Amino acid sequence: MSGPSGVRVFQGLDSGQLLLICAAGLLAVAGVAHTAATGLVDPEIALGFGALIAAGELARLTMPGNREVAPIGAAAALGYTLLLDMGGVPAGHSALQVVAVLAVGMVTGALPHLAVGRQPRLDAMARRLLTGALLALAYRPLAGPLFTLAEGGEGNWWPALAVMALLILVMVLIDVLLAAILRAEQVRAAFGVAIHDEMRMAAPLGAAVAASGILLALASHSMDMAALLVFAAPLLVTQVAFRKYAGIRATYLQTVRALSRVTEVGGYVEPGHSRRVSRLAVAVGRELGTAEPELLELEYAALMHDIGQLSLHDPIPGGATVLTDPEQARRIAELGAEVIRQTGVLDRVAEIVRRQCDTCAETPPLASRIIKAANAYDDLVGGSSDRDRAGAALERLRLGSGGEYDPTVVEAMARVIDRMAPLHRL
Repeated sequence: MSGPSGVRVFQGLDSGQLLLICAAGLLAVAGVAHTAATGLVDPEIALGFGALIAAGELARLTMPGNREVAPIGAAAALGYTLLLDMGGVPAGHSALQVVAVLAVGMVTGALPHLAVGRQPRLDAMARRLLTGALLALAYRPLAGPLFTLAEGGEGNWWPALAVMALLILVMVLIDVLLAAILRAEQVRAAFGVAIHDEMRMAAPLGAAVAASGILLALASHSMDMAALLVFAAPLLVTQVAFRKYAGIRATYLQTVRALSRVTEVGGYVEPGHSRRVSRLAVAVGRELGTAEPELLELEYAALMHDIGQLSLHDPIPGGATVLTDPEQARRIAELGAEVIRQTGVLDRVAEIVRRQCDTCAETPPLASRIIKAANAYDDLVGGSSDRDRAGAALERLRLGSGGEYDPTVVEAMARVIDRMAPLHRL
């Protein structure tokens, strides 16, 4: 990869991402060089697992929060790493050969995406390769003794299973830590909140991938290479379902974003207002530890929080509901909620929008309190990056804390705005 297309792949990467990519690249080079020098052990097995890794990388998908995953490739990589034998014949491949097969499989699966102009997420690929390499380096030296123990113990595979589970747990924790470090930098979230987010997202998918990888490795003892086909089929079906789910979510978000622009096109609010409120609200929600599903509802509600203004005969100057009569603002919120409720699938979002004008004494949902504060801040500041103006807006919100605005939300917003300030100055 060279020229402008090669440069674009690395644009927008921070130092942490570049360091991760370099570390994974060095491991990949070391693995390929060692395998080329010593020769490929059990080439048929390596080719079979490598092909499944490539297929998984080709079919990778994007999960909520813009997280790129390749569950089939990850399960195949786990299976090859944990393999003790194939049909009773001990597996003799080394940890560096695992790294080589994983690297070549991932690159092969990424090539069709590059051919059609879809740039790879190098940081996600590097993280998968790095954690897979660490597991291989820890486990492969133990594979021979574990197989001997299992065969000598009359089929007692429990020690091997315990070692597999323990090392996979350590690998998942390392992966979560790396993902949280990168995500905290990318979305400007507090590190502790990023850890919780990644744990929530990694637990179900990680458990499924780990179980599939272990079963694939153990089933190869009696099923030989047929285990690859037997376990690939259900994984493919599951991935198709994941892809459809991700596609539906993406369509919903695109529709909501288009709907949110109606108020801007009609001149009811300032250009970019809904997008800015949504971005700030999601950042505050993440700062307060909101789970990913609730963050998505918060994003939907923030994008459409002003849609009730379409019912007005005379638009509010600048669309600034913070400066209008409280009863009118409440009426706008209720009308907007009715519009959203007509979709039949966004009732929770409609409730968030309906209660965005409630006072703290009325105990509205956290998402409604966040949107109220974020909307007021943007009404006062707009798209300006002036620090004095931002400080004055925050001070005004603090004066309303305890009654109009939740003080916890306001202080979280202040921290978020402080972290986002360097981005505005770039």
